[in-house]
Amino acid sequence: MLIAFNKPYGVLSQFTGDGSPNRALAEFDFPKNVYAIGRLDADSEGLLLLSDEAHWNEKLLHPRHAHEREYWAQVEKIPSPESLQKLEKGILIQGHKTLPCRAWWLEPQPEIAPRVPPIRFRKSVADCWIGLELIEGKNRQVRKMTAAIGHPTLRLLRVRIGNFWLGDLPAGQWRELTAVEIKLVDSR
Repeated sequence: MLIAFNKPYGVLSQFTGDGSPNRALAEFDFPKNVYAIGRLDADSEGLLLLSDEAHWNEKLLHPRHAHEREYWAQVEKIPSPESLQKLEKGILIQGHKTLPCRAWWLEPQPEIAPRVPPIRFRKSVADCWIGLELIEGKNRQVRKMTAAIGHPTLRLLRVRIGNFWLGDLPAGQWRELTAVEIKLVDSR
């Protein structure tokens, strides 16, 4: 079984609480014996897969399989083409150089429902949405990458794993994937 969940802001990628005000996955009435494949930080949103089949973890998460994950990041200021090229070539973060990726401005800019609580808004600082396609997922990697080029992430959504898109699944909702959708997750 493979489940797609649109993880809201303030939800942990684990079934037990950690003592913080963040909610745990146990609150969302998932089938028994499923677990999150990978993770999204509590302050990140979007596509989180869950399964009761152990092979998905290795298959989807190890960089040697080059499984693409697409993120949309709302960042402070408008990155230059040169800044996006730096992201694409890899950024040195805490002694680790990120693998090459794709980075681009989202055109048109997506209309995303407001987050609760809302993001920090500054009248004097523009923001925009960029897309990032990665094959690795280190701890808070996208946020660290955008900060390293001078464009801190204000909001982060994972919208795609493999060729499976989150689509219009509402935040806080989940559904089991069909056989066709499972093939999309597993395709590269």
